[in-house]
Amino acid sequence: MFQFLSSKSAPADVPRALPASWYREPAMYELERRAIYSKRWLLVTHRSRFSKSGDFVQYNEAGFSFFLCLDREGNLNGFHNICRHRAYPVVTKDEGNVSILSCKYHGWSYGLSGKLAKAPRFEKMETFDKDANGLFKVHVHIDKRGFVWVNLDGGDKPSVPWKSDFDGADTQPRLGIFNMDDYTFDHAWDMHGDYNWKTLVDNYNECYHCSVAHPGIAATSNLTTYKVEVKGGQIQHFVEDKKGKESGLEVAPTFFFPNASVTMTTKYFYLMRVVPTSATTTSMQYEVYRHKDATDEEFKEVDDFFKQVESEDKGLCNAAQKNLNAGVYVTGDLNSFNEKGVLYFQKILKEAVVQHRNEEQKAGGEMWPARKTVARNGIQEEIEFCQGLCDSKAKEVEW
Repeated sequence: MFQFLSSKSAPADVPRALPASWYREPAMYELERRAIYSKRWLLVTHRSRFSKSGDFVQYNEAGFSFFLCLDREGNLNGFHNICRHRAYPVVTKDEGNVSILSCKYHGWSYGLSGKLAKAPRFEKMETFDKDANGLFKVHVHIDKRGFVWVNLDGGDKPSVPWKSDFDGADTQPRLGIFNMDDYTFDHAWDMHGDYNWKTLVDNYNECYHCSVAHPGIAATSNLTTYKVEVKGGQIQHFVEDKKGKESGLEVAPTFFFPNASVTMTTKYFYLMRVVPTSATTTSMQYEVYRHKDATDEEFKEVDDFFKQVESEDKGLCNAAQKNLNAGVYVTGDLNSFNEKGVLYFQKILKEAVVQHRNEEQKAGGEMWPARKTVARNGIQEEIEFCQGLCDSKAKEVEW
């Protein structure tokens, strides 16, 4: 089992949690933005949410704003929400339907495939390359169950293939009982949390706390048989209803690194994204899908149940984060069975950030995989000037 940061007084075989500094320091958050959110696959939605040409939904991941849009050929495209002219957001609503993507700053407009359609008054500039000024694309992958993943890596191909982390995620045998065609998008909702995103992810990936903090789960679930299985970038949770098959409510939750989960049930499923907004704040984003056979009463019952659980977890994480911020607590012992999911998440997270940091040190500076390569004619001197200032500042800070 993964272990590190053991104190001198602790037995060598006691696994330890990530240090509290990893949950509060801005420098760590910025490293995670570069090492994880800039280049790993992120689960964001389900294909069924987009039904008509021009449907779009805006998303944010750790400060990176992007949107998905269904074009006239039925392709689901992803774009950074950045006008190529002066960086104004192309879409300002959370979701909607458009016939053309129009920037409300200077009137630049783009087709649903991202190509620049119009740049007022630039048509007379002979040196202006219209074809080179389409929207910045975001890599999109739709898996076998219709879930939509994005990768913000600025290269032609992501440096991390989807299968390297999630091979088999969409063919789990236990998911065979859920026909995705039977579910339709019902609503989205969100909560704000005053905690680091990893505080909630740790919490999600164990049910050690369920008997104490979640009376609803304790009353309905057989927690003695609860377990998790790990593979690549996924943590599969297995829990049985106390009534067994008689309950008619099969539940299959899966966490997907770094920050999303899907909880499938026979009446309903919901997708959760734990979106970092700073080193110590998080936006909880939820999408809820309803089974076609669920009655209003059944749907409301399960929807209320899971929203209550999420609200309880928010309270737990808000309270824990205050102590993570205070500077007293450093780390703690973890249970290798009951907190197997926590240990595994912390293991792959540490590997990701340490590997990226090592690459940066070899390169001699920060590496932002999401950054797009564009022509720098006429501004290279200015770029290098600012970079010199940043490098000087970085040398003053001990990582």
